[in-house]
Amino acid sequence: MVEKFDYWQDHSEQFLVMANLWDRRMATANAAGVGRKTGDCGDTITMYLSVKEGIIERLTFILDGCTNTNACSNAVAVLVEGKPLEQGWELTPAAVIDFLETLPEDHHHCAELAVGTLYLALADCTKGAAAEQRAEPT
Repeated sequence: MVEKFDYWQDHSEQFLVMANLWDRRMATANAAGVGRKTGDCGDTITMYLSVKEGIIERLTFILDGCTNTNACSNAVAVLVEGKPLEQGWELTPAAVIDFLETLPEDHHHCAELAVGTLYLALADCTKGAAAEQRAEPT
């Protein structure tokens, strides 16, 4: 007999908090970097980075996707906020999966989508900083 999966009992507390957290689900005006990516599954994430003095202060996102993608997007935010921009590039899907503890294996692609979207936002932020440096008078 196959045991039935109980969402509330069989997931880690960490996963449940991240999956059901909605306070970061918003666009940020004047974001230092924005990234948008659609996964093979059809989920789409747009991430917004607020940066001050090279530190990621806040990551917000707009999401059209599943609960697992919401959990991964929130996990990415928790793992990069308060860290230098350069450290954002070190985040991996495996770190997100480990952080969530019980992300279903058939949804590991959600962690890849969230981290890939972060990379696009970091690249946009870096591009913006480079443009500002070129525009500064010498």
